[in-house]
Amino acid sequence: MKAAVWYGKKDIRVMDVPEPPAPPAGWVKVKVHWCGICGSDLHEYIAGPIFIPVGTPHALTGDTAPLILGHEFSGEVVEVGAGVANVKAGDRVAPDACQVCWECARCKEHRYSLCEKLAFTGLMTDGAFAEYVNVPAYTIYKIPEHLPYDTAALVEPLAVGFHAVRQSKLQLGDTAVVVGAGTIGLGTVMAAKAAGASRVYCVEVAKARKELALQVGADAVFDPNELDVVAKIKELTNGGADVVIECVGSDKSTPVAVELARSAGRVVIAGIYEKATSLNFNALSFTEREVVGCLAYYGEFAACIDLISDGRIDVKPMITGRISIDDIVEKGFEELVNRKEQNIKILVKPF
Repeated sequence: MKAAVWYGKKDIRVMDVPEPPAPPAGWVKVKVHWCGICGSDLHEYIAGPIFIPVGTPHALTGDTAPLILGHEFSGEVVEVGAGVANVKAGDRVAPDACQVCWECARCKEHRYSLCEKLAFTGLMTDGAFAEYVNVPAYTIYKIPEHLPYDTAALVEPLAVGFHAVRQSKLQLGDTAVVVGAGTIGLGTVMAAKAAGASRVYCVEVAKARKELALQVGADAVFDPNELDVVAKIKELTNGGADVVIECVGSDKSTPVAVELARSAGRVVIAGIYEKATSLNFNALSFTEREVVGCLAYYGEFAACIDLISDGRIDVKPMITGRISIDDIVEKGFEELVNRKEQNIKILVKPF
C-alpha cells in the first residue's frame, strides 16, 4: 500500500510499504477513507522531530522514525483482533489518536491524554496517511450512517477545541477570546459558542481564516497588524476577557493571549510550540490570572460526533482541500506552508 512516511524535517516520502498484518488481540484494522493534515503534522514537517521518536524507541509503542504520519481520520473497520467486542468489521468509525498504558495515575482517572507513556497514532507509531492502519479498539468511536467520512475526519480536531473550552472552565455568559483561527482555533470558537459564551472574539491575521471565524460563530475578528488587540478587547469586555484560549503556539501570540485576559481570568494554552518561549510572570502574579495547559482530549469524542451528526456543529466550512496521497507533499504540506491565507484543513485520500 502507499503511505506518507516521515523521515525527518522537510522529508516526507510517499512510498510503498507493507500492509499492516491482522490486528493483534484488542486491536482493529481500519481502511482509511480520509485523513486530515494536522497542525502537529505540519510542525513535524517544518521543524521536527517534536513528538516523533528518533533513535530511542518510544516507551509505549517501541517505535521510532521513520513513521507513517496521520491521526485525524475516518474509515471502515475491516478486521478485529481477539477479544474485541465494541466494534466489528463493517462499522464506520472515527478513532481518537491517543494510545495509552491504562496503568498510570492519570490513565486510572481516565485523563488518558496525560498518560505517562502517551503515544499518538501517526506520531509515535504508524498512522493513517495510508490505506490501512491498526489501532487499539479502545480508540474506536462509531459514526452514524448519514455522517460523511470527510466530515467525520474532523471529529478529532474538534475534540481538541472542545477540551480546550472545558479546560477554560467557561461559564454561561462568559466572554472568550480565541487566538488563532486555524482548525483548532475554529473548533474552539464553535465549542465556546456551544458552551454558552455570551461573546467570542477571535485574533487572526490571515484573510480566509478571518472570514471563516465569522462564519462559524465569532462575534468579531481582530488583526494585530491592524490595531492594538489588547486595547480593543479590554474596551469591549470592560477590562479583559473571562477566558482566553491560545491556539497558535507562538512566542509572539502567547504574551498577547495573557494580556487579553481580565484580572483573575483564565488562559488556556492549546497551541503546540516548535521552540521554548518566554513569559512575563508579573503579568500573572500582579493580576492573579491563571494559565493552564491543554493537550488533546479525554471524554469529548462521543459528544463531538453527536454535535456534528445532528447539525448543531458544522465543520464542513473548514475543509478547504481534498487531495490524493500522491500529492500530499506538494498540494498538502507545501500548500499549507506557502498558502496559509487560503487553507484551513486539507484532507488526504490514501487510495
